[in-house]
Amino acid sequence: MQLSDKTILITGASTGIGRELAIKLAANNNRLILLARRVELLNQIKDEIGENNRIDIYQCDVSDYEQVKTVLTSILSKYKIIDLSILNSGVSFRNSIENFDSCMAKKTFDINVMGVIYCIEQLLPMYIKERRGVIAGVSSLADARGFAKSSFYCASKAALSIYLEGLRGELIPYGVKVITIKPGFVKTPMTDKNEFRMPLLMNVDKAVNIIIMGIQKEKTVIQFPLIISLAVKLLKFIPNFIFDFISSNQIKIIGKKD
Repeated sequence: MQLSDKTILITGASTGIGRELAIKLAANNNRLILLARRVELLNQIKDEIGENNRIDIYQCDVSDYEQVKTVLTSILSKYKIIDLSILNSGVSFRNSIENFDSCMAKKTFDINVMGVIYCIEQLLPMYIKERRGVIAGVSSLADARGFAKSSFYCASKAALSIYLEGLRGELIPYGVKVITIKPGFVKTPMTDKNEFRMPLLMNVDKAVNIIIMGIQKEKTVIQFPLIISLAVKLLKFIPNFIFDFISSNQIKIIGKKD
């Protein structure tokens, strides 16, 4: 897929990976549709890019079904086809049994899973009718297993990855591609909150270059960095007692930040 003269929708476009994607994809005559809760940050991106007539911004909380429906109905009334939808909105909260809060679990799933599903529900009729286009969902390498203190996040990303995998098979007959994006640790405002050292932490510029290259090659799964990708694949197959030893909150495998 050549990313030039395309109409591209990005959710969670105000910061981190979404913001960097918007800035890079603004080149080559692409038209951008940017969604986020904080519209003031979207306006900053629009001013920075400078191609105001080729960028539409919308305030949208993807966890709110009615808001997603209203916003995407408006967008689809303007655009016949969205060539690429990058569903990137996501949150992460560290959770522990000492401070267990089911509200954080709900918020995580509402944004990371239902937010994607709400968007896809509105976009599917267009894609099925046009029989072309790409849906890219941003999951995580954390979908491999349930890591201590990150179980809400891991579970939400596992659910998202499995959902996108099933959707990919269903859309093949319609000529619509589904891509699952699985980054490792990328330096963004979301990961800045982590209290532990993150192995092979990648800057957002490099991460987004990998994502764009993977989309252009129409990979079904874009996962990086390679070493972490291989490591989490191995983690899927090791015995539970070994994984529990590694994941246990008492074992400082990664350690705290300096």
